[in-house]
Amino acid sequence: MHIDEKVVPINKAQTTPSPLARLPVVLLQVRDKVAQQLQQGLQELFDNADDTLFEMADKARSNADHHIFFEAMRDLRLKRKNFERVFMEQLFAAFANLGRTGHGDPHLVPVVSYEAAPGTSKDDLEKAVALEAMLGRVRHRDGLALGQLTARLSALLGKPLDERDNPLGPALLCEFFLRAGRSLGVEIRVKLIMLKLFEKYVLSDADQLFGEANQLLVATGVLPELKAVPSRRLGGRAAREQQHEGRLASVDQPLDENGQEAFAALQKLLAGERGSVAPTLEASAEPQSIAPRDLLRLLSHLQQYVPEPEVEDDFDLRNQLGQLLTRVSVKSGKSRVVEDADEDAINLIALLFEFILDDCTVPDAFKGLIARLQIPLVKVALLDKSFFSRTHHPARRLLNEIAAAAMGWSPHADYQRDSLYLQIEQVVQCLLNDFVEDPTIFSQLLAQFTAFTGDERRRSELLEQHTREAEEGRVRTQAARERVADLLNRRLLGKVLPQSVVQFLQQAWSQVLLLASLKHGEQSVQSQAAVRTMDELIWSVGLQKDTEAGRHLLEQLPGLLTALRNGLTSAAFDSFSMREFFVRLQAMHVQSAEGESTDTPIKVREPFSFSAGLPDSMESLPSDDPDLLKAHQLRIGGWFEFRPDEGTRLRCKLTAIMAPANSYIFVNRTGLKVLEKTADQLAMAFKHGALRTLDDRLLFDRALACVVGNLRELNRGK
Repeated sequence: MHIDEKVVPINKAQTTPSPLARLPVVLLQVRDKVAQQLQQGLQELFDNADDTLFEMADKARSNADHHIFFEAMRDLRLKRKNFERVFMEQLFAAFANLGRTGHGDPHLVPVVSYEAAPGTSKDDLEKAVALEAMLGRVRHRDGLALGQLTARLSALLGKPLDERDNPLGPALLCEFFLRAGRSLGVEIRVKLIMLKLFEKYVLSDADQLFGEANQLLVATGVLPELKAVPSRRLGGRAAREQQHEGRLASVDQPLDENGQEAFAALQKLLAGERGSVAPTLEASAEPQSIAPRDLLRLLSHLQQYVPEPEVEDDFDLRNQLGQLLTRVSVKSGKSRVVEDADEDAINLIALLFEFILDDCTVPDAFKGLIARLQIPLVKVALLDKSFFSRTHHPARRLLNEIAAAAMGWSPHADYQRDSLYLQIEQVVQCLLNDFVEDPTIFSQLLAQFTAFTGDERRRSELLEQHTREAEEGRVRTQAARERVADLLNRRLLGKVLPQSVVQFLQQAWSQVLLLASLKHGEQSVQSQAAVRTMDELIWSVGLQKDTEAGRHLLEQLPGLLTALRNGLTSAAFDSFSMREFFVRLQAMHVQSAEGESTDTPIKVREPFSFSAGLPDSMESLPSDDPDLLKAHQLRIGGWFEFRPDEGTRLRCKLTAIMAPANSYIFVNRTGLKVLEKTADQLAMAFKHGALRTLDDRLLFDRALACVVGNLRELNRGK
């Protein structure tokens, strides 16, 4: 019976079942249950990794350490999704291996040992020590529950297992984490921090992980006689969630320790700014603090009168609020003043926006839009003082996302119809219209905006990848051209040859050599054959009739002509021109045999080169030139602004550095190539002020660090 190639017979399909098909259903339920919990743990880990690394950067004693931690933060953000995906793939593969391994078979899951082998590096030794300590703590704390789980898996699968085979054992979970982290370009200190976070947010919940897996197995009758292990009631995520709920339940308790203590420290620095938000009344007026809700109401009133982005007049929030307080004070007969904590929050936001609106990384076209966010963020800060210390606060993240998206934007005439400008304008207007006191609107707008920028980023990444591949192809072609030109010059320069042969080799056979090199490689059989054919052609037109080789020329001509014809055909050479050349070549060979020549012989003096794609020449700078060193240190993925003249500004990202010429390829925010420069050209641009590097660190974080630094300097001077 004929069977369609696309149809798999049922009996054939049943002969090679999937490893998952061999697993009991309850084991798949265990896998899915724990996968969900591990996913939550990883998300919590990454949500807190940014805060942890920021604190380390803030405490760094050197610029190098500061840079290391900030680069690690950036690397984690870029590779977070891939990290989580690889971890979960490793987990699912380990469960699949349980179904693949038969009784008595060797372990298919790798045996994991974190003991340092002799001769290991200092970094590996540190990591091994940290891992062994982590595993020891998990086994000491939750070893009984882990042992019961391993025993139940053994009974369920009908074969002996130990912790090395248990996909939920701490050793394998650490192995999955390490494998997922191989793509991270971070140094050992950051890796150790990540391991500590893994223990805190994932392994600390191992009792819940083992407990729920044991419960599922017991429910299906797997070793129910084993006595259940009591759960640690306030361990891991449960303790963290209860602590968070306790903070939210009572306004009398401090917020989180980092938030309240951090703001209290900021208040000491901000004491000198107080008095800028106050009514203008006689000193005899009795002062009375304005209630937080009334203050929010005043801000909501001002929020409706924030000027449009096109209006040139600066909107001085503190001055506007002071005028409102004056009006309220006049009506009440008392001087209505803002409490110190609230005024400190208002002043700090005002200082942050002074930095943001003066920051060169924010395009001028977007500064008017971002300025309109000042009142909404003041209200957020009044409602939640931890806004200043929580890097993942939705309002703070929204501002950072807007700034990051706008950074790569280059000005153009019709910018108000630009999709990114319209999207940001919509976010800002929604906040001005709808935000009163419920901060959840920031989470909603953040989700919408990141969905928009995510789509834009995916499209730009595809175009950027295409740009890199095209540039790589162009560089390969240019390198091949230079090799072919060098080869021809070594064969021809200084030789006396018929002019038509020289023209043929330079104009036609050069293309045969180039295509063979690009398609098959410089050392390929095809490339070497094309070189031999060229050498034989040069040899054939330079023979004298009296020589022994000349007398045997006619015997070797058929092979030479066939090789020439095949080469020209492979290069799609024009058939008419091909026939014309062969007629001339035949005449040359006949005349050579008779001792005559009608083709003008010439001495090749000018070197051959392919005209297209040659780089512009310019005077080289000394290797120790500071601007040249700066150019050599440019980071792929970094953003830059070129200003070739007074009215032109181009923002672009360095996407590749192409060897051997070290050409720097820049793309715009859509991923299209917009610029190509050599290191010397970049150095000259730095010298003339036509090029500057854009700081792509989080805008709010940079603003806060700068403002706090300035306040500290002011306080030291007093």
